[in-house]
Amino acid sequence: MSVIAGLDPSMFQSSQSDPEMEQLNAQVEKTFAEMPPVHTLPPQVLRDAREQGAGIWGAFKILDEVKVRRIKGPDGDVEVRIYNPGEADGVYLHIHGGGFVLNRAHYYDEHIASIAKACQVVAISVDYRLAPENPYPAAPDDCEAVAVWLAEQAAVEFGTDSLVIGGESAGANLAAATLLRMRDHHGFTGFRGAVLSYGVFDLALTPSCRRWGERPLVLTTPLMQWFHAHYVSEDKYDDPDVSPLYADLSGLPPAFFTVGTLDPLLDDSLFMYSRWVSAGNPAQLDVYPGAIHGFNFFPLKVADRANKRITDFIGQALEE
Repeated sequence: MSVIAGLDPSMFQSSQSDPEMEQLNAQVEKTFAEMPPVHTLPPQVLRDAREQGAGIWGAFKILDEVKVRRIKGPDGDVEVRIYNPGEADGVYLHIHGGGFVLNRAHYYDEHIASIAKACQVVAISVDYRLAPENPYPAAPDDCEAVAVWLAEQAAVEFGTDSLVIGGESAGANLAAATLLRMRDHHGFTGFRGAVLSYGVFDLALTPSCRRWGERPLVLTTPLMQWFHAHYVSEDKYDDPDVSPLYADLSGLPPAFFTVGTLDPLLDDSLFMYSRWVSAGNPAQLDVYPGAIHGFNFFPLKVADRANKRITDFIGQALEE
Protein backbone atom coordinates (compact mmCIF):
# COMPACT_ATOMS: atom_id res chain seq x y z
CA MET A 1 0.00 0.00 0.00
CA SER A 2 1.42 3.36 -0.98
CA VAL A 3 0.50 6.76 0.33
CA ILE A 4 -1.60 8.93 -1.93
CA ALA A 5 -1.11 12.65 -1.37
CA GLY A 6 -4.27 14.68 -1.76
CA LEU A 7 -7.53 13.13 -2.96
CA ASP A 8 -8.02 10.42 -5.56
CA PRO A 9 -11.08 8.17 -5.86
CA SER A 10 -8.90 5.06 -6.03
CA MET A 11 -7.74 5.49 -2.44
CA PHE A 12 -11.21 4.61 -1.18
CA GLN A 13 -11.38 1.29 -3.00
CA SER A 14 -10.89 -1.79 -0.80
CA SER A 15 -8.58 -3.26 -3.43
CA GLN A 16 -5.99 -0.61 -2.53
CA SER A 17 -5.67 -1.80 1.07
CA ASP A 18 -2.42 -3.47 2.05
CA PRO A 19 -2.72 -7.16 3.14
CA GLU A 20 -0.70 -6.41 6.27
CA MET A 21 -3.16 -3.67 7.19
CA GLU A 22 -6.11 -5.95 6.51
CA GLN A 23 -4.68 -8.54 8.90
CA LEU A 24 -4.31 -5.90 11.60
CA ASN A 25 -7.85 -4.65 11.01
CA ALA A 26 -9.27 -8.15 11.43
CA GLN A 27 -7.30 -8.65 14.64
CA VAL A 28 -8.35 -5.29 16.09
CA GLU A 29 -11.99 -5.83 15.22
CA LYS A 30 -11.96 -9.31 16.78
CA THR A 31 -10.30 -8.02 19.96
CA PHE A 32 -12.82 -5.22 20.46
CA ALA A 33 -15.76 -7.48 19.60
CA GLU A 34 -14.79 -9.85 22.42
CA MET A 35 -14.77 -7.17 25.14
CA PRO A 36 -17.44 -4.84 26.52
CA PRO A 37 -17.87 -1.70 24.40
CA VAL A 38 -15.31 0.84 25.58
CA HIS A 39 -17.94 3.52 26.11
CA THR A 40 -19.71 1.31 28.68
CA LEU A 41 -16.68 1.22 30.99
CA PRO A 42 -15.63 3.82 33.57
CA PRO A 43 -12.65 5.95 32.46
CA GLN A 44 -10.51 4.83 35.39
CA VAL A 45 -10.97 1.16 34.49
CA LEU A 46 -9.65 1.90 31.02
CA ARG A 47 -6.78 3.95 32.41
CA ASP A 48 -5.75 1.20 34.83
CA ALA A 49 -5.76 -1.37 32.03
CA ARG A 50 -3.59 0.87 29.86
CA GLU A 51 -1.13 1.42 32.70
CA GLN A 52 -0.76 -2.35 32.91
CA GLY A 53 -0.05 -2.61 29.19
CA ALA A 54 -3.33 -4.33 28.38
CA GLY A 55 -5.26 -3.87 25.15
CA ILE A 56 -4.36 -3.54 21.49
CA TRP A 57 -1.62 -0.97 22.08
CA GLY A 58 0.43 -3.27 24.29
CA ALA A 59 3.02 -2.30 26.87
CA PHE A 60 4.73 1.07 26.78
CA LYS A 61 8.32 1.75 27.75
CA ILE A 62 9.41 4.61 29.98
CA LEU A 63 12.81 5.88 28.88
CA ASP A 64 15.36 7.01 31.44
CA GLU A 65 16.62 9.60 28.95
CA VAL A 66 13.28 11.41 29.02
CA LYS A 67 13.29 14.04 31.73
CA VAL A 68 10.30 15.44 33.60
CA ARG A 69 9.80 19.17 33.89
CA ARG A 70 7.00 21.12 35.52
CA ILE A 71 5.74 24.27 33.85
CA LYS A 72 3.59 26.84 35.61
CA GLY A 73 0.01 26.49 34.41
CA PRO A 74 -3.26 28.31 35.07
CA ASP A 75 -4.30 25.91 37.84
CA GLY A 76 -1.01 24.48 39.08
CA ASP A 77 2.00 22.99 37.37
CA VAL A 78 1.77 21.16 34.05
CA GLU A 79 4.11 18.20 33.68
CA VAL A 80 6.00 17.79 30.43
CA ARG A 81 8.32 15.01 29.35
CA ILE A 82 11.41 16.12 27.44
CA TYR A 83 13.77 14.17 25.21
CA ASN A 84 16.78 16.38 24.52
CA PRO A 85 19.38 15.03 22.07
CA GLY A 86 21.81 17.76 23.12
CA GLU A 87 22.38 19.91 20.07
CA ALA A 88 19.01 20.51 18.40
CA ASP A 89 17.70 22.25 15.30
CA GLY A 90 14.32 22.92 16.84
CA VAL A 91 11.67 21.91 19.36
CA TYR A 92 8.71 19.61 18.64
CA LEU A 93 5.79 20.10 21.01
CA HIS A 94 3.73 16.90 21.10
CA ILE A 95 0.18 16.61 22.43
CA HIS A 96 -1.10 13.07 22.85
CA GLY A 97 -4.49 11.66 21.96
CA GLY A 98 -7.01 9.67 23.97
CA GLY A 99 -10.35 11.41 23.48
CA PHE A 100 -9.50 14.05 26.13
CA VAL A 101 -10.19 11.27 28.68
CA LEU A 102 -7.48 8.61 28.32
CA ASN A 103 -3.70 8.27 27.94
CA ARG A 104 -0.74 10.00 29.56
CA ALA A 105 2.42 11.61 28.26
CA HIS A 106 4.69 8.83 29.55
CA TYR A 107 3.07 6.37 27.16
CA TYR A 108 4.74 8.29 24.34
CA ASP A 109 8.39 8.28 25.46
CA GLU A 110 9.51 6.04 22.60
CA HIS A 111 7.44 8.04 20.13
CA ILE A 112 8.88 11.43 21.04
CA ALA A 113 12.39 9.99 21.31
CA SER A 114 12.12 8.58 17.79
CA ILE A 115 11.06 11.99 16.46
CA ALA A 116 13.85 13.72 18.38
CA LYS A 117 16.45 11.39 16.90
CA ALA A 118 15.08 11.47 13.36
CA CYS A 119 14.73 15.26 13.24
CA GLN A 120 17.48 16.34 15.64
CA VAL A 121 14.98 18.22 17.78
CA VAL A 122 14.08 18.50 21.42
CA ALA A 123 10.79 16.61 21.71
CA ILE A 124 8.35 17.56 24.46
CA SER A 125 5.08 15.81 25.35
CA VAL A 126 2.44 17.56 27.47
CA ASP A 127 0.76 15.65 30.30
CA TYR A 128 -2.38 17.78 30.25
CA ARG A 129 -5.30 17.27 32.63
CA LEU A 130 -7.94 14.76 31.59
CA ALA A 131 -11.74 14.83 31.58
CA PRO A 132 -14.16 14.17 33.15
CA GLU A 133 -12.29 15.07 36.34
CA ASN A 134 -10.91 18.14 34.60
CA PRO A 135 -13.26 19.05 31.74
CA TYR A 136 -12.79 21.78 29.14
CA PRO A 137 -10.98 24.18 29.25
CA ALA A 138 -8.41 22.38 31.42
CA ALA A 139 -6.65 20.52 28.60
CA PRO A 140 -6.25 23.45 26.18
CA ASP A 141 -5.32 25.74 29.08
CA ASP A 142 -2.47 23.40 29.99
CA CYS A 143 -1.27 23.11 26.39
CA GLU A 144 -1.41 26.87 25.96
CA ALA A 145 0.67 27.37 29.10
CA VAL A 146 3.39 25.07 27.79
CA ALA A 147 3.34 26.75 24.37
CA VAL A 148 3.72 30.18 26.00
CA TRP A 149 6.67 28.88 28.02
CA LEU A 150 8.32 27.56 24.85
CA ALA A 151 7.72 30.79 22.94
CA GLU A 152 9.39 32.71 25.73
CA GLN A 153 12.10 30.30 26.86
CA ALA A 154 12.99 27.83 24.08
CA ALA A 155 16.02 29.81 22.89
CA VAL A 156 17.42 30.01 26.41
CA GLU A 157 16.48 26.49 27.47
CA PHE A 158 17.31 24.60 24.28
CA GLY A 159 19.39 26.93 22.12
CA THR A 160 16.73 27.27 19.43
CA ASP A 161 13.45 29.13 18.96
CA SER A 162 12.35 27.06 15.96
CA LEU A 163 9.10 25.41 17.01
CA VAL A 164 6.82 22.76 15.50
CA ILE A 165 3.64 21.46 17.15
CA GLY A 166 1.71 18.26 16.60
CA GLY A 167 -0.53 15.55 17.95
CA GLU A 168 -2.83 12.66 17.17
CA SER A 169 -6.61 12.42 17.46
CA ALA A 170 -7.67 14.60 20.41
CA GLY A 171 -4.05 15.74 20.50
CA ALA A 172 -4.40 17.12 16.98
CA ASN A 173 -7.48 19.03 18.15
CA LEU A 174 -5.50 20.48 21.04
CA ALA A 175 -2.53 21.29 18.80
CA ALA A 176 -4.79 23.27 16.46
CA ALA A 177 -6.50 24.96 19.41
CA THR A 178 -3.10 25.87 20.85
CA LEU A 179 -2.02 27.51 17.58
CA LEU A 180 -5.24 29.54 17.57
CA ARG A 181 -4.86 30.57 21.21
CA MET A 182 -1.23 31.56 20.66
CA ARG A 183 -2.28 33.71 17.70
CA ASP A 184 -5.34 35.24 19.33
CA HIS A 185 -4.29 35.51 22.99
CA HIS A 186 -0.56 36.25 22.61
CA GLY A 187 -0.02 37.52 19.07
CA PHE A 188 2.41 34.64 18.51
CA THR A 189 2.60 32.99 15.10
CA GLY A 190 6.10 31.57 15.42
CA PHE A 191 5.35 27.86 15.06
CA ARG A 192 6.86 26.70 11.78
CA GLY A 193 4.67 23.69 11.22
CA ALA A 194 1.80 21.58 12.57
CA VAL A 195 1.55 17.78 12.44
CA LEU A 196 -2.17 16.95 12.67
CA SER A 197 -2.68 13.19 12.55
CA TYR A 198 -6.24 11.81 12.28
CA GLY A 199 -7.56 14.63 14.43
CA VAL A 200 -11.04 15.25 15.77
CA PHE A 201 -11.85 18.78 14.68
CA ASP A 202 -15.64 18.85 15.04
CA LEU A 203 -17.08 17.51 18.28
CA ALA A 204 -20.59 17.65 16.81
CA LEU A 205 -19.33 14.78 14.57
CA THR A 206 -18.52 15.05 10.89
CA PRO A 207 -20.53 12.79 8.53
CA SER A 208 -17.97 9.98 8.47
CA CYS A 209 -17.99 9.77 12.26
CA ARG A 210 -21.73 10.22 12.63
CA ARG A 211 -22.42 7.49 10.05
CA TRP A 212 -19.73 5.05 11.21
CA GLY A 213 -21.85 3.18 13.75
CA GLU A 214 -20.50 0.51 16.07
CA ARG A 215 -17.93 -1.31 13.94
CA PRO A 216 -15.10 -1.61 16.48
CA LEU A 217 -12.01 -0.51 14.57
CA VAL A 218 -10.56 1.38 17.56
CA LEU A 219 -13.26 4.08 17.43
CA THR A 220 -17.04 3.88 17.15
CA THR A 221 -19.70 6.57 16.95
CA PRO A 222 -20.92 5.89 20.52
CA LEU A 223 -17.34 6.03 21.80
CA MET A 224 -16.72 9.41 20.21
CA GLN A 225 -19.95 10.70 21.74
CA TRP A 226 -18.84 9.31 25.11
CA PHE A 227 -15.47 11.08 24.87
CA HIS A 228 -17.05 14.39 23.93
CA ALA A 229 -19.73 14.25 26.63
CA HIS A 230 -17.00 13.78 29.25
CA TYR A 231 -14.96 16.66 27.84
CA VAL A 232 -17.41 19.51 27.34
CA SER A 233 -21.13 20.34 27.33
CA GLU A 234 -22.92 19.84 24.02
CA ASP A 235 -23.80 23.53 23.70
CA LYS A 236 -20.10 24.25 23.16
CA TYR A 237 -19.49 21.72 20.39
CA ASP A 238 -19.44 24.46 17.74
CA ASP A 239 -17.16 26.75 19.75
CA PRO A 240 -13.96 27.21 17.68
CA ASP A 241 -11.87 26.66 20.81
CA VAL A 242 -13.50 23.23 21.17
CA SER A 243 -13.94 22.36 17.49
CA PRO A 244 -11.20 24.13 15.50
CA LEU A 245 -12.94 23.29 12.21
CA TYR A 246 -15.19 26.30 12.95
CA ALA A 247 -12.32 28.72 13.61
CA ASP A 248 -10.79 31.49 11.55
CA LEU A 249 -7.73 29.56 10.37
CA SER A 250 -5.86 32.43 8.73
CA GLY A 251 -2.23 33.09 9.60
CA LEU A 252 -1.40 29.54 10.68
CA PRO A 253 1.74 27.57 9.76
CA PRO A 254 2.08 24.81 7.15
CA ALA A 255 0.24 21.67 8.28
CA PHE A 256 0.67 17.99 7.57
CA PHE A 257 -2.51 15.88 7.80
CA THR A 258 -2.45 12.08 8.01
CA VAL A 259 -5.53 9.83 8.06
CA GLY A 260 -6.71 6.40 6.96
CA THR A 261 -9.81 5.60 4.94
CA LEU A 262 -11.12 3.25 7.67
CA ASP A 263 -10.97 5.91 10.36
CA PRO A 264 -14.32 7.32 11.54
CA LEU A 265 -12.52 10.68 11.70
CA LEU A 266 -11.69 10.64 7.99
CA ASP A 267 -13.93 13.61 7.24
CA ASP A 268 -12.36 15.62 10.06
CA SER A 269 -9.02 15.53 8.26
CA LEU A 270 -10.53 16.03 4.80
CA PHE A 271 -12.55 19.02 5.95
CA MET A 272 -9.81 20.56 8.08
CA TYR A 273 -7.25 20.20 5.30
CA SER A 274 -9.61 21.99 2.92
CA ARG A 275 -10.30 24.78 5.40
CA TRP A 276 -6.59 25.12 6.21
CA VAL A 277 -5.74 25.62 2.54
CA SER A 278 -8.72 27.87 1.82
CA ALA A 279 -7.57 30.11 4.69
CA GLY A 280 -4.35 30.68 2.77
CA ASN A 281 -2.07 28.28 4.64
CA PRO A 282 0.14 25.61 3.02
CA ALA A 283 -0.94 22.05 3.83
CA GLN A 284 -0.29 18.47 2.82
CA LEU A 285 -2.74 15.59 3.15
CA ASP A 286 -1.75 11.92 3.19
CA VAL A 287 -4.61 9.42 3.00
CA TYR A 288 -3.83 5.73 3.55
CA PRO A 289 -6.22 3.19 1.99
CA GLY A 290 -7.62 0.74 4.55
CA ALA A 291 -5.80 2.34 7.49
CA ILE A 292 -7.56 2.59 10.84
CA HIS A 293 -7.37 5.14 13.64
CA GLY A 294 -3.92 5.20 15.20
CA PHE A 295 -2.44 2.91 12.54
CA ASN A 296 1.02 4.48 12.70
CA PHE A 297 1.50 3.21 16.26
CA PHE A 298 1.33 -0.41 15.13
CA PRO A 299 4.38 -2.41 13.89
CA LEU A 300 3.53 -2.13 10.20
CA LYS A 301 5.54 -1.21 7.14
CA VAL A 302 2.92 1.36 6.22
CA ALA A 303 3.27 2.84 9.72
CA ASP A 304 6.99 3.21 9.16
CA ARG A 305 6.32 5.03 5.91
CA ALA A 306 3.74 7.30 7.49
CA ASN A 307 6.05 8.17 10.37
CA LYS A 308 8.89 8.87 7.93
CA ARG A 309 6.60 11.26 6.05
CA ILE A 310 5.86 13.04 9.33
CA THR A 311 9.49 13.38 10.39
CA ASP A 312 10.42 14.57 6.90
CA PHE A 313 7.78 17.28 7.22
CA ILE A 314 9.12 18.37 10.62
CA GLY A 315 12.64 18.56 9.24
CA GLN A 316 11.54 20.57 6.22
CA ALA A 317 9.48 22.94 8.37
CA LEU A 318 12.52 23.70 10.51
CA GLU A 319 14.67 24.37 7.47
CA GLU A 320 12.37 27.01 6.04
